[in-house]
Amino acid sequence: DGEGLGRLLAAGRIARVTGSYIGRNKEFARRYLGGGVEVELVPQGTLAERLRAGGCGIPAFYTPAGVGTLVAEGGLPWRYGPDGEVVKASPAKETRFFDGREHILESGITTDFALVRAARGDRHGNLVFHRAARNFNPLAAMAGRVTVAEVEELVEPGELDPDTVHVPGVFVQRVVPLSPAQAADKRVENRTVRG
Repeated sequence: DGEGLGRLLAAGRIARVTGSYIGRNKEFARRYLGGGVEVELVPQGTLAERLRAGGCGIPAFYTPAGVGTLVAEGGLPWRYGPDGEVVKASPAKETRFFDGREHILESGITTDFALVRAARGDRHGNLVFHRAARNFNPLAAMAGRVTVAEVEELVEPGELDPDTVHVPGVFVQRVVPLSPAQAADKRVENRTVRG
């Protein structure tokens, strides 16, 4: 609540969310259940592939993920009314069999803007991500028509080993270097420590 996209949500600037996990944001839950925001929940691997497909210019693809569930059959609540009734539900998806196995048709995702955060980058937009940040940041960067990259460490062009670049600059339109204090500020939603 009150951080990152939570600020846009609180200001009423987010009307629709496509994601695999909505987190513990109380304002998001309130808006979703009260009809203030539409939510399309997608299996995580499918979400990653939809972003990759969109970034590669692929309009749609078939996947077995979600077959036999409401993801395929439709009926997942996308938007609630103020009274708690479902006013918009997910539609049924086209299916097709490949080698005797049923698949559903999923569309690629492109976005107006992609906001990513890289560990290192140069002013041309070549980006390097650390660890789990490589899971979705490169895919999101590719899917954005305009990609804005926050960079924890800005280096000069040519300093990045080309074999370590996870997103080439052709996918990035804006680079925002972070101060050391901003780079150190990394929110963890749920910290678990074992003793």
